[in-house]
Amino acid sequence: MNKHDLEERLINFAVLIVEIVETIPATKAATHLAGQLLRSGTSSALNYGEAQSGESRRDFIHKIKIVLKELRESNVCLKIIYRTKLYKAEDKIIFAISESNELIAIFVKSVETAQKNSQKQEVQNQKSKIVNHCS
Repeated sequence: MNKHDLEERLINFAVLIVEIVETIPATKAATHLAGQLLRSGTSSALNYGEAQSGESRRDFIHKIKIVLKELRESNVCLKIIYRTKLYKAEDKIIFAISESNELIAIFVKSVETAQKNSQKQEVQNQKSKIVNHCS
């Protein structure tokens, strides 16, 4: 999956979250959870966009970790909404939980890969410094 496809998937997830939140009842608990879900469910796409212009590999990794954190928060919030039946369209909630699980798996792997590549680069840089210092 390329970064454009992943960005589109995150945007579609954010749109789905907005659609779910708009149908949640106006009870005290539902309003609280809807606010949490709206923030975390939309911020994953926004933070991913920001990560694409990270100032360094370290900055990129940090921002991807934020995307992962927000996706996990959304996933838990969706599960609470589902278990308390604070929704109108069960199919959308079930799909959103499934999609958040898949996105979490993708970003866990992305973080692992980025960290591994960063460590390789650091080792390479250290080797270069040693070689240059000895020359």
